[in-house]
Amino acid sequence: MRIPLSWLREYVEVATDATPEDVLASFLSVGFEEEDIHRVEITGPVVVGQVLSVEPEPQKNGKTINWCQVDVGEDEPRGIVCGAHNFVAGDKVVVTLPGAVLPGPFPIAARKTYGHVSDGMIASARELGLGDEHDGIIVLSTLGLDPEVGTDAIELLHLNDVAVEINVTPDRGYAFSLRGVAREYGHATGGAFSDPAERDFAELQPGTGFDIRVEDENPIRGTVGAREFVARVVRDVDPSRPTPPWMVARLALAGMRSLGILIDITNYVMLELGNPIHGYDLDKLDGGIVVRRAGQGERITTLDGQDRALHVEDLLITDGSGPIGIAGVMGGGTTEMSDTTRNVLIEAATFDPVTIARSARRHKLPSEASKRFERGVDPLIPFVAARRVADLMVELAGGTLTDEGGALYTEFEIAGIALPRGFADGVVGVDYTDDEVVGALEMIGAEVAEQGDGWFVIPPSWRPDLTDKWTLVEEIARIHGLDRIPSVLPVPPSGRGYTALQQGRKRVADALAAAGLVETPSFPFTTEQLNDLHGSATGDHLPSIRLANALDGQAPFLRRSLLPALVQTAHRNISRGLVDLGLFEVGSVFTPEEGVTYGTDFIPPLGERPDDETLAALNAAIPPQPRHIAALFAGNITPRQPGRPAEHVDLADALDVVRVIGVAAGVDIDVAQTQRAALHPGRAGALSVRGEQIGYVGELHPQVSADADLPGRVVVFELDLDRLLTLAGERVVVESLSTYPAATQDVSLVVGVEVPAAEVRSALVEGAGDLLESVRLVDDYRGEGLGDGQKSLSYALRFRASDRTLTAAEASEAKLAGVAVATQRFGASIRD
Repeated sequence: MRIPLSWLREYVEVATDATPEDVLASFLSVGFEEEDIHRVEITGPVVVGQVLSVEPEPQKNGKTINWCQVDVGEDEPRGIVCGAHNFVAGDKVVVTLPGAVLPGPFPIAARKTYGHVSDGMIASARELGLGDEHDGIIVLSTLGLDPEVGTDAIELLHLNDVAVEINVTPDRGYAFSLRGVAREYGHATGGAFSDPAERDFAELQPGTGFDIRVEDENPIRGTVGAREFVARVVRDVDPSRPTPPWMVARLALAGMRSLGILIDITNYVMLELGNPIHGYDLDKLDGGIVVRRAGQGERITTLDGQDRALHVEDLLITDGSGPIGIAGVMGGGTTEMSDTTRNVLIEAATFDPVTIARSARRHKLPSEASKRFERGVDPLIPFVAARRVADLMVELAGGTLTDEGGALYTEFEIAGIALPRGFADGVVGVDYTDDEVVGALEMIGAEVAEQGDGWFVIPPSWRPDLTDKWTLVEEIARIHGLDRIPSVLPVPPSGRGYTALQQGRKRVADALAAAGLVETPSFPFTTEQLNDLHGSATGDHLPSIRLANALDGQAPFLRRSLLPALVQTAHRNISRGLVDLGLFEVGSVFTPEEGVTYGTDFIPPLGERPDDETLAALNAAIPPQPRHIAALFAGNITPRQPGRPAEHVDLADALDVVRVIGVAAGVDIDVAQTQRAALHPGRAGALSVRGEQIGYVGELHPQVSADADLPGRVVVFELDLDRLLTLAGERVVVESLSTYPAATQDVSLVVGVEVPAAEVRSALVEGAGDLLESVRLVDDYRGEGLGDGQKSLSYALRFRASDRTLTAAEASEAKLAGVAVATQRFGASIRD
């Protein structure tokens, strides 16, 4: 919010020697962060001049310039070259003399141009920072001004004003007005505040005769779209009258450009009182006004010239011809005020904040009006705002206020709040006296009455954010100074720390980072097709959670797998020249069950912990969200070096990283061949712990890689990390190192080609017993010497006892026991 200081001084006492920095410091003391200081960056001499003569001089380039003699209040007139043609001899203009600096910065100096020495410049509105008009220079008579020649034009045009800018948080919409910020400045400094909304109620009545109806048949959340709607009629306005310089300057400092006297007045009152105003050309209206929701298929052409398709939730202002405006967002082009407008219908209303916020976002039309409506407008202000606009149109545009008009007004009650005595002290940690509590609440406009051991507080109408005793405490702390809150560090309770799952997740992530992989967190949004491809082993359709208000309309579903995001990240990096990648992510996936409906409209109250039954109901309303860990590898695992070629990443490298995860979690992860829709046939493995599958590993299917523009071989894996850590247990027990030597033996077993090597390994482990320390597959042979449909699997076995040195016979006996189990299950035989 930009606040011109001259405007601020009209409503609150500001010290004459207060600098803009002082004003910002005062606002900061009541909770408004400073943003900037805005000035019209112009220095003199800039004076009023009178054109004595104008001599047009055609140029070779086809342009005609004017060689002017201008009286600037000095002994001799100055010769000035001017390219504008909207003035004649005798006109009074704004002259920037050599030494002046205009916004830009643009220094003015005497310079030779078009065969003359131009001793200054006759200025336009844009050159002075007063607007975008640059087709001609400022002729002061068109602004209703007839000053003495030589008068300081900076002061005349109010170019010496300054505006401070503060940040207004969404819950304090009342501060988007001079009325609101002036009251807050009074809170900060103790300066006397004069409320511009205080007027005799009798003069605020809009009259009768204009039909206004609200027909909201589909209110959002049961709230009617328009609660108050005031209309007044001003006739015989003159839209050609100039906007006074003081109003132009204030609007410019507030960040708005001048658009003509009628529109400038509505914008001025919006900034002054915080109630957006809309003016209609009364002669273009067809009958009365009906406020209603849009119908299916309706369209409107808004003031920006865009033809817009309307949504059934949009609240419309309509007349007999149809929609003439999107309520609280933007008016329609058919009834806008223009240079031919003679009679004006003034609209001041309050609209449902949710409705306005949705429409503004839906149509991508953020505006000064919607910004205020969606934060809440004082329901008592529309009558005042409509009369204020009417008065200014009479005063500045020559109109006549009639007794025509109409109003709809809904009685409303502001819910009172019980504030126990001592509650603010306990929350803030400051010992406030009763007088301080009551004084702070009355200062912000609340009504306070004694009630038992405390007070009953009715918030002011312009503060919809004050809804409970905690928000009242915030106001008490803010008014009396946040610097009074003691700086005391809280003492954390003892015996708390990471849970077992949190410790496990941290161990695993640290292990992967230490192994050289890079963690790349991502948004959990994807498409339904990618969920089916990566979330299902077969690629069949799986249920997915669709977001009601997705950040990206092309990815509106919550992910069932981490791989789509990793693939996207890999593509982005490869496209930027980073081709050797090892990426991983730890994050939640969302796995709704078929036929289960998720979601709830119930929102538990704030400020208190829900009971166990409520928490259980809320948890049941959301889908399972296990944390997974996934990784993607692309490019070379080791780069090309002298005497050594580059080594491309393969499945074995991914399995090595899987084993790193197993070590960090404290479990052995087994791998067995499998098939998945997104992985290469024959190069995919199922990962399991103690017989329970917890993930998969493999090369991406070539078509999947091609669709993602990933070159070469890409290897991935994904694990259910929560389940992995659960199977590992809460405590990882590290076995003692044996001081006795190991006994190593090999065994080659002939089995059918369909038998997974991992299952043969499991049989060897089960049969060999506790003496077997490790078993590793070293060869998978298929060829000469074996029968059709057979393969030979060779394993390296290591045996060790914790209390003695094993003999060769003991090691052989354990090995043969393992072979016996493999023979029983798979018909394995020892290869000669």
